Amino acid sequence: MATGWPAVLTEGDVTLRPLRRRDQDAWMSLRATNAAWLEPWDATSPVAPTGPRPTFGAFVRTLSNQARSGSTLPFAVDYQGGLVGQITVSSITYGSLRSASIGYWVSQHVAGRGIVPTGVALATDHCFRVLDLHRVEINIRPENGPSLRVVEKLGFRDEGVRERFLHIQGRWCDHRTFALTTEEVPDGLLARWRASRSA
Repeated sequence: MATGWPAVLTEGDVTLRPLRRRDQDAWMSLRATNAAWLEPWDATSPVAPTGPRPTFGAFVRTLSNQARSGSTLPFAVDYQGGLVGQITVSSITYGSLRSASIGYWVSQHVAGRGIVPTGVALATDHCFRVLDLHRVEINIRPENGPSLRVVEKLGFRDEGVRERFLHIQGRWCDHRTFALTTEEVPDGLLARWRASRSA
């Protein structure tokens, strides 16, 4: 297994754990219920797909293979024991860069409860402390208010706009890049998030 995987990370009612094939019914239900909430921000391929759409099982197998290779950490997000979303650490790079990117989504019915900031803090600390990475970034559409609030709450540094950065729903879209390095959170991002909530 790759360093740092599989992993289960918990803070209060929020748990990050590996996404599993048995999550299919809950995951598919969440995605269907939240289609209007999530699809405007979902990355798409600029190349027309060929063949049948991948099954959920194939989706999980692909992510699991990437996790074993050390390039991706696909976390399911549980809140009070039930699946509510997903956080994926991707583009994990070692060498002189030692960086990763974090993406996330959560069901609208639990948005605003601090679930995603808590999950991102857990995942970021895992990247820094267990994977020994130096930098974590999050790329967000400038129009995506709820996602922008996540990085604002956590104190990620705004690095500016990347023009036509990702293909989203049929077109190339600008994204703002937010980042943290280990030097900015010497006691961990979760500790800083706890302190900001208590304040």
